[in-house]
This record gives sequence, C-alpha cells and structure tokens, in this order.
Amino acid sequence: MQSFSRGWAFLQQAWSMAFKDKDLLKPSLYALVVGMIVSVIGIIPILIVAFIAGGSEIGNIVMGAFGALLMFVQFVVSYVFSGMTVYLIYGYLTKGDGRMEEAWAIVRRDFFDILTLAAVSTAVGLLKNAAQRNRKGGVTASLARAATGLLETLWTEAAYLILPAMIIDNLNLKDGVTRVGRIVKENLLLVGISTIGVRWVTGLIGFVFGVIGFAIAFAVGGGLAYVSGGNTAVSIVGIAIGALIFFTFVMVASLFSSYTSTAYHTCLYMWARDVEKATAEGSSVPVMAPAPLAAVLG
Repeated sequence: MQSFSRGWAFLQQAWSMAFKDKDLLKPSLYALVVGMIVSVIGIIPILIVAFIAGGSEIGNIVMGAFGALLMFVQFVVSYVFSGMTVYLIYGYLTKGDGRMEEAWAIVRRDFFDILTLAAVSTAVGLLKNAAQRNRKGGVTASLARAATGLLETLWTEAAYLILPAMIIDNLNLKDGVTRVGRIVKENLLLVGISTIGVRWVTGLIGFVFGVIGFAIAFAVGGGLAYVSGGNTAVSIVGIAIGALIFFTFVMVASLFSSYTSTAYHTCLYMWARDVEKATAEGSSVPVMAPAPLAAVLG
C-alpha cells in the first residue's frame, strides 16, 4: 500500500509539471506516431518473406533477421524520444523551462550511445524470445525462461536510469551502467518501493483507459452495426470507428505510461546524482530531491 501511495503522489506531481510545460509531453507523443510508422513499415518485409519462403529454414533465418532489426529500430525510436523527455524535464527542473531545440541537440550528441543502449536491449529481448520459444520440457528450459524473463525486467529498469545518465551527464554505456549500479546499490529500498508503486499506478490507469475505450468502441461500433439493418457498408464503418476509438484510448494510455515512467527515473537519477556529489564533497546537509520525487520520499 505504501508503494502505491508513493506512486500516486509522484504521478500527481509529474503531471502537474507537464500541464505547466506542455513541451514535456511532445516527445512521448512523437514516439507513439513514429513507432507506429516504423512498425507498419518494418512488418512488410517480414510478411513478404513469410509469404514467399515461410516454413523453410532460410525463410525463418531471414524473418528472424528482419525481426531483430525491427526490434532494434523500435528501441532506438523509444530511446531517442525518451531521451528528449529526460532533457526537457531536467531543463524544467533546473532552469524553469524545457526547450525542444536543446533536447534535440543533446539527443544528436548522444546518438551513438543511444544506439549502443538499443543494441543491448535488442540482445536481451532476443535472448528472452529464444528462451520463450523453447517449449521443451525439463528443468533447464524452465530455468532458462525464468532467467531471461528476470534479465529483461532488470535490464528494462536499468535502461530507464542509464538513459538519464547518458543525456544529463554525457556518459557512455559502460560508465552509465557503472553509475546506475552504484545508485541502485545505495538506494535499493527506495528504488524498489517507488518503482513498483509507479508501475502499479500507471498499469491500473492504463487498464482503466483500455476498458473504457473498449466499452465505448463496442457501444459505438456495435450500435452502428445493429442499426444498419444488415447494411454491410454501415457495419464496416461502425467497426472501423469502434477500432479507431479503442486504439485512441490505448495510445493515450501508452503516452501516460511513457511520460510518467521517464519522469520518475529522471527525477530519481537527478536526486541520486546530487546525493552522490554531496557525499563526495563531505557535505552533511540533506540534499533536496526534485519536487516530483520529494512527494515520493515523503
């Protein structure tokens, strides 16, 4: 319950910040649009290969390669726009304003580091997928699935903190991993409780958005199909409108989750970084956390 209340407190603070500076939300929206375009374009060659050589060994290899490439590009898109969000939040909290042109310049500066982060995330994702596809019985296969699932969870959390290290302090992947490892080690309880709380809150709200979207979509789409009296064209239009409504709600839920998670990890990194600096300087004065995170710390 404590973790949920902390997550809810942070959510209120983070979105209050976003409503004051709408630029903070723009990268998350751009990520959704670009991500959808990349997915549509990326799935085309996979479908073509599946149609031409599906079931053959060479066909499976080519589809696997295209799938890995698509996963990598999706991670790049996600990290580029999340990186912009990180810098916008950092700018807002330190300067009172997050500027899009500065965020874009920083992302261009750190683009190679973002590529390395995306490459590792892709490798972790491929390992998990390979383990999940191995449906052989036995303890070894079960342990492999559990281990790769845990690895993906831990790496996803680490990547959320490594990205701010890259963007704010211009660290490469190796130095970012070292910095994040130190942060987690020194603040394990806070990271665990707060992260779980933020995930619970965003997950719950995302679920509610999904249910509401489905209910409205079903009512509109089903209603049009019902009153059409069997008219195929009207039924198709109704289904299309219903699908559009549902996916709009899903996109809003995704935007909500993306921004909130990025804001949390950015604030957490900024605070841990300042604490680390104060400790190194021998200061005994408590370090104030960024306003949104201060609500979590209580």
